[in-house]
Amino acid sequence: MSDFSCKPVSLDEINVGMTASYSQTITDHDIKNFAGLSGDYNPVHVSDEYIQSSRFRKRVVHGLMPTSFFSGIFGMRLPGPGCLYVSQAIEFKRPIYIDDTVTAKVEVIEVDLVTRHVKFRTTCSVKNKVVIDGLADIFIPKDV
Repeated sequence: MSDFSCKPVSLDEINVGMTASYSQTITDHDIKNFAGLSGDYNPVHVSDEYIQSSRFRKRVVHGLMPTSFFSGIFGMRLPGPGCLYVSQAIEFKRPIYIDDTVTAKVEVIEVDLVTRHVKFRTTCSVKNKVVIDGLADIFIPKDV
């Protein structure tokens, strides 16, 4: 059950340097669900047998799964309900494996009061190492 009672952060309350984060441990069940949702059954994600002969030696999490955590942060925490995700640039730095705990973090780097766009640095880390780095643009409508 989702909680839509979150209060959005208004544009005039958002300042450069504000952050929000979300952490989750990625399980085999998560991988199978994401494969079903995305249609990506690449054996590097879903086959223990296949991956043993690869350079990784263990199954790798779909890169877009942890980046989807940003959507949850933006839509529910900062800025919160009503905002619109405009763009996301992503760089995958390191693989993420099953049973890794991923922390997604967003940080405000620019606020444009005229266009109502807020730019964020977006990162995912595992054991304090950045595994995904990027930039996002979020639009905040006037009625939020």
